[in-house]
Amino acid sequence: MTAEEILTALRALRNPANIAGMARYGINTSRAFGVPVVELRRMARKAGKSHVLAATLWESGVHEARILATIVDIPDEVTRSQMNRWAGEFDSWDISDQACANLFRHTPFAWNKAIQWAMAKPEFVRRAAFSLIAGLAVKARRDVPDARFEAFFPLIIEASTDERNMVKKSVNWSLRSIGKRNRTLLPKAIAAAGTIARLDSRAARWIASDALRELRARANREK
Repeated sequence: MTAEEILTALRALRNPANIAGMARYGINTSRAFGVPVVELRRMARKAGKSHVLAATLWESGVHEARILATIVDIPDEVTRSQMNRWAGEFDSWDISDQACANLFRHTPFAWNKAIQWAMAKPEFVRRAAFSLIAGLAVKARRDVPDARFEAFFPLIIEASTDERNMVKKSVNWSLRSIGKRNRTLLPKAIAAAGTIARLDSRAARWIASDALRELRARANREK
């Protein structure tokens, strides 16, 4: 499928009920057609992998086309500047998460971008940092040294006072994901959550409470 064919197909599948549902979940629907991700993945399989197609779909600005772009792009052809540019154009939490899960996590720059973006000011760029961390914790090879994940704890603690909803949820997600990676990281994530709990911030207290509930339950199961 060409970019033009994909955009035509997306328009034909426009679903006002789905658009309304997306909006209820805090998704920016200003340029959305309400096409489910399962349908986008079907289109992606038909279109095949293509860095050029991904660039064209992204430039369209259409919500679903941008998600498709993250699926069809080729990680080895993605550059640092492309990652920065796309991240700077994130306008919804789902596009941020899809880009990280489908594409950015598989590039050689994922670890460095997570560190760099963790201090970013834009809400969805900072969210992307912790979405990347969560994805790496779940999907990175088992032989990745624990120290690489321990290095994220100071960034998680620093960002835990960010009161923006989409940031605090991804910070929480990253902390829980690291803790669940293995038995060595679990007590260290619990300790980091304890540090966060002592911060004078409503966001930090929520992050710590939610993370500790899950991580302590896991620790008890693994005794």
